[in-house]
Amino acid sequence: MVLPEPLTDIPGAPDPGDEGVSVGVVIPLPEPLRSDLRAVRASLGDPVARTIPPHITLVTGAVAVDWVAAREHVRRVAIGASPFRITLHGTATFRPVTNVVFLKITQGFDECVELHRALQSGPMSSTVEFDFHPHLTMAHDLPERQLDRAVEDLSGYTAEFPVDRIGLFEHDADGLWALQEELTLGQAGQAPS
Repeated sequence: MVLPEPLTDIPGAPDPGDEGVSVGVVIPLPEPLRSDLRAVRASLGDPVARTIPPHITLVTGAVAVDWVAAREHVRRVAIGASPFRITLHGTATFRPVTNVVFLKITQGFDECVELHRALQSGPMSSTVEFDFHPHLTMAHDLPERQLDRAVEDLSGYTAEFPVDRIGLFEHDADGLWALQEELTLGQAGQAPS
């Protein structure tokens, strides 16, 4: 992947001064974990498993009026962050507030919170409805019976993986999240290998 040079246009991103663009930043999962968890989510009956790869959201829906400034901000945060490890262990839920069942992050939780705080500042500062709680969604907006099954079936699940990159996404005109850049933590201008 070739990263755009600073201050160059990215197709689909608004010019500074437009109404803004919705920005998201996530931790992608490495293979084969990504495919394995996608299959598990599909087996639980969650239809978005086919279209949304498993990930850990750091920022979602932050509106950046200046895309270039937001992109540079995310790059600076990535450069200043160090790689770390995440351990997923067991399940929890946000019910009754939202119908979400997720895998808990037992190692790397604090690092995710630090990244979120750093990202959710400057040109990406916004008010959020809920406090940030790092997690990996496995079932969302399903009937109670399926949510209960997800909690039970994944209660003993454990996995560990290194985090060395983050993905910068734009909410495009079609209503989909489009990857704009993948950034290596702690390295300036280098795409992940």
